[in-house]
Amino acid sequence: MRYFLDPFGCVKNQVDAENMMSHLNKAGWENVPEAEDAELIIVNSCGFIESAKQESINAVLEWRKLYPSKKILLAGCLAQRYAKDLAESMPEADGFFGVDNLAQITQTAASLVNGEKASSVSHNTDLHDGERPLLSLPGSAYVKISEGCNNRCSFCAIPLIRGGLVSRTIPGILEECNSLLNRGIREICIIGQDIGSFGADAENAAKLPELLDAISSLDGHFWVRLLYIHPDHFPFKILDLMEKDNRFLPYFDIPFQHASSKILTAMNRHGDAETYLALLKTIRARLPNAVIRSTFMLGFPDETEQDFAQLLDFQQKANLDWLGCFVYSREEGTAAYSMKGRISAKTAKERKQIIEEKQIPITEKNMERFVNKNLDVLVEEQIAASETDTEENETLWLGRLYCQAPDIDGAAVIVKSEASETNPQVGNFTKCKVMSRRGFDLEVSV
Repeated sequence: MRYFLDPFGCVKNQVDAENMMSHLNKAGWENVPEAEDAELIIVNSCGFIESAKQESINAVLEWRKLYPSKKILLAGCLAQRYAKDLAESMPEADGFFGVDNLAQITQTAASLVNGEKASSVSHNTDLHDGERPLLSLPGSAYVKISEGCNNRCSFCAIPLIRGGLVSRTIPGILEECNSLLNRGIREICIIGQDIGSFGADAENAAKLPELLDAISSLDGHFWVRLLYIHPDHFPFKILDLMEKDNRFLPYFDIPFQHASSKILTAMNRHGDAETYLALLKTIRARLPNAVIRSTFMLGFPDETEQDFAQLLDFQQKANLDWLGCFVYSREEGTAAYSMKGRISAKTAKERKQIIEEKQIPITEKNMERFVNKNLDVLVEEQIAASETDTEENETLWLGRLYCQAPDIDGAAVIVKSEASETNPQVGNFTKCKVMSRRGFDLEVSV
């Protein structure tokens, strides 16, 4: 039997999709690149905010319209959270599959193609397979070290979907990392809802530094990129490891969300602008080449012009390298759902646009500091001359430097110098010199 996967959502959802594919493939299913060739279409959904939920629902409706006779399985976060409601209101889906017991996908898929209605939203920790198919670009893979979250930010539905924090074992994670490296992976991206809390579910103290110390025992030239560290309990001991082992990239994804103490308290976050700026100062003092990414949320209930002004001030002082913004989404079941002082969508979008426009010169200036530096670049794909607007017959490659995380930051545009005798190899590192900045991207010569 054949299946087609239509993925949505974050990279944590991507890892779930990869593990589902692994289970299906081992059970004899074949993954096909076109839905028309499949007996089963799997929509791996996102349920984080309203726009993402609607996107996943629309995908199911579109697939049903295109292929009335095929079986369609709605999987992922949306199915986990709303399986009962959707089963009653969405006949376009033949079945629903949650996020926890991913090994159950084989039984669910078999039931569907045999003409049965199927639903699985149980809560069991799943094994992570280092040999799974990868949906990331060549050379890079995500390793999810935990599920769920205990932070209980008032706007966030993740604990409603994935439950409280459940950390994996360090030996299990190490085995997965080693397996990926043996496959030729050059960049391991450590992910979780908040990797800074890793291990805190089992012990009072978080164990991220202990995990990184274990990973540092692995041989080879590779990158380790840390993504999603909550700023209120940043594990400063990881800076010691980064100073000693440059394979741990000085790249930090720290979602501050806001800078107004009033709004942060309402979000059930415990920091403030002063504390967050001090955190950035410490990181940059210890690691002068540090790159910082963050996210801001606009339009949270009762966000006044004064609160917004404080965020604008923080933006300038923080001097973030990369910044993503999103508008608050009112999610049922969260503490913020019933809060008063709702902000109009128009006002929230206007504030988001202002933040984004003010970030452009900050990011561009920060990227300038890499010009003329000699760095490793991870090569991801080759672009034919016909796809470029450069000189005729010039072939380019795309890749990333340590300052660029997959999918969300700019890219490195790789040009082969006349002195180079070999082409860059997709999925591998190559030495380069940063020649110039193009918007948010960097042009490099190899």
